[in-house]
Amino acid sequence: MEQNGMERKLSEYNDIWKENEEIYRVAAKRLGLPEGAFWILYALREAGREMTQSEVCQAMYEPKQTVNSALKKLERDGIIELLEMKDKRSKRCHLTEKGKYLAEGTVDKVIAAERRALADMEEEEMAVFFKLFHKFTGLLRENVNAELDCRGSIVIER
Repeated sequence: MEQNGMERKLSEYNDIWKENEEIYRVAAKRLGLPEGAFWILYALREAGREMTQSEVCQAMYEPKQTVNSALKKLERDGIIELLEMKDKRSKRCHLTEKGKYLAEGTVDKVIAAERRALADMEEEEMAVFFKLFHKFTGLLRENVNAELDCRGSIVIER
């Protein structure tokens, strides 16, 4: 593909990606949640169980410090409890009753909308969508790693 055509495709991809991010950003705002709190509640509801702080960081693809600040705020607001584990260095995130009620009225609605959007696709469309998205993500990871590695930067791993 010619360079100009590739630039248009990259621009289209970026527009789609940013539009998706904006959908979630607006949803969080309309639901009255800071984005960090939205994604923590989302991660906990999607997992369907308590998660360690480390697991929340992994699920959100965010650094520990960013997630920890949001967790502390949620704890102060009575949305979650941070419960000590045996090793005392790790804590698990537990939704309180208030937190469960909040999640039901907020992130659960977004998860339901995501499920409906997927259900509106044909099985074959979903299979192709996920296959290509996984392929692109893997190729992007490989190429970013190659670009950054040859410059002595950190290599992104999954």
